[in-house]
Amino acid sequence: METRKLGNQGFVVSELGLGCMGMSDFYGERDDQEAIATIQ
Repeated sequence: METRKLGNQGFVVSELGLGCMGMSDFYGERDDQEAIATIQ
């Protein structure tokens, strides 16, 4: 997995992330329980 340095404190994170725009109202009605389950 590719990584990137985040900031200047030495944190290294994966380049893969979770886009959460689909968990908002932009794509229709949101389902908070489903969004929480996805994150967990």
